[in-house]
Amino acid sequence: MTVAAVMVVGGGLMGSGIAQVCAQAGIATTVREVTPELADKARGNIVKSLGKGVEKGVVTPAARDAALAHLSFTTDLGAAAASALVIEAIVEDLSAKDNLAYWGAAYGMRGDALKRRVLDVLERVGLADRAREPVKRYSGGMKRRLNFACGIVHQPKVLLLDEPTVGVDPQSRNAIFDNLEQLKRRGKALLYTTHYMEEAERLADRIVIVDHGRVIADDTLAGLHRAHPGAGTLETVFLALTGRRLRD
Repeated sequence: MTVAAVMVVGGGLMGSGIAQVCAQAGIATTVREVTPELADKARGNIVKSLGKGVEKGVVTPAARDAALAHLSFTTDLGAAAASALVIEAIVEDLSAKDNLAYWGAAYGMRGDALKRRVLDVLERVGLADRAREPVKRYSGGMKRRLNFACGIVHQPKVLLLDEPTVGVDPQSRNAIFDNLEQLKRRGKALLYTTHYMEEAERLADRIVIVDHGRVIADDTLAGLHRAHPGAGTLETVFLALTGRRLRD
């Protein structure tokens, strides 16, 4: 089974247990399309590219270390690491165009194909008219859209997103979500964590609810409503399963 979109509601997933959720949600079929050898090669290329970026002064040592820390985490996903790596690693002294070109090159894109893809992605996230400005001049929402663009520039088959719409303006949130729906229609696999129930209802083919690091529900939206017939919304289902006690 290939899952077009998986929504995980409830804290702590990206920190632990993600491989378990991938397996339970049926993501494994998609993940195995990328071999471990290819994943190792991709990680090696990214490490090498980050090192060269530091040498040339376009990547700070702190940004390199942050990227490598996230790269270590993605090894828990084995083969998926080459296909989906979304990290907060934009370089604010560079333009959006240069950031995208950098990450596209890190995944092996070159020449005219890379240039065309960068322009296409900039248009998709609404940054084409500000593409040459240093990112440090961007608003928070623009930076979030650029970070999302860096995650899709190489056209991955699997995309992991950890609450990508938190804390952004409504327009940026809508732009990110429109792009996610387009990716879903194109057959991309999305593993998406959120606390926004309306996002889960709108996007997910399957919903996994995680509470205190433990999977407590794994079903379609319709299946969750059948299991909780008195619950009118997904939020009501969520509260029925997790309780109303405030969390630390």
